[in-house]
Amino acid sequence: MSDYTLYGAEVSYYTGKSRAYLRWRGVDFEEVAATQDVYRDVILPGVGWPVIPVMKGPGGEIVQDTADILDFVEAESGLLPPALPEGPVQRLASLLLQLFGDEWLVIPAMHYRWNYNEDWAYGEFGRMSAPELSRQEQYERGKKNGARFKGALPVLGVSEATIPGIEGTYEAFLRDFEAHLGSFDFVLGDRASFGDFALNGPLYAHLLRDPESGRLMEKLAPKVADYVRRVQAGEGKTGELAPDDNVPETLAPLFKRQMREQLPMIVRTAALFEAWAATESSGTNLPRGFGQVEFDIGGFEGECVARSFPLWRLQAVTDVIDKMNAAEKASAASWLDSVGGAPLMEFRLSQRLKREDSRLRLS
Repeated sequence: MSDYTLYGAEVSYYTGKSRAYLRWRGVDFEEVAATQDVYRDVILPGVGWPVIPVMKGPGGEIVQDTADILDFVEAESGLLPPALPEGPVQRLASLLLQLFGDEWLVIPAMHYRWNYNEDWAYGEFGRMSAPELSRQEQYERGKKNGARFKGALPVLGVSEATIPGIEGTYEAFLRDFEAHLGSFDFVLGDRASFGDFALNGPLYAHLLRDPESGRLMEKLAPKVADYVRRVQAGEGKTGELAPDDNVPETLAPLFKRQMREQLPMIVRTAALFEAWAATESSGTNLPRGFGQVEFDIGGFEGECVARSFPLWRLQAVTDVIDKMNAAEKASAASWLDSVGGAPLMEFRLSQRLKREDSRLRLS
């Protein structure tokens, strides 16, 4: 019997992130497809709502959320090297990549899936949910199950007004990352680490594996496509990260884009969160969103829901800064300033967040 069981799916964004990490970490795990029976018997009783991935630990512990899965396995296994770099600036960069991979690349990932690969996705959802059905029955089941995911496009700000910007900024990301991979095997050097797993969720499960977006990646950025396959396979266990806690300069275009596009949206979200939190008490569950905010992507403006989860990912970033000593903070400030992220040295949520019972709450 395996030490860990991962309940997920090939088609699932965040399962791709968790699977890549578990393969790299080299622990004994089994992946079980999240069929209807699994949702009924494992996920709903253990988590309380339908979500993947979910992991069961050696003692029967149920862990939900990719960052929590990684933290749990790192603590349980005690294996080296650590997935999250020990250098404070590289650790900061890794958590920014998680914020980018989990909460920003989701926009092009969902756009390409549901505006270019919709029928294919319905078939995949049905095959995952009910493997015993005929292909036509799977398609119909997948169309029913996939409707709520397609319905997330307006939430993310995917619209006729923003689609040119979404595609333009994603293609620019591919070109920039392709250039980086001309010098390094992975994001922070020649060994895989936390940031690689964070990027692998969207890049593998949606943007490479889905047919039309996969063809686009192969055409525009073949090194990226090869990198995505290598990370998903768990490669990069040996080798060194960039020396002296440096973040490769070739990643600067990615971080500059993040600070230019994603950070302003999160700051606007934080303002709405603070207005909401001012009248709430400790332990209150956060809503999924706090209203609408304007955002800019690739030079095109639109509106999206001010989602709460990016604030949780941002808090992990600022917590790393707060734990640094004076010299480390000076190094972090210098690097952040070079990529347009200087405001992160001072920006903090007015109230802390915590996760309990797979829910975000006011601390």
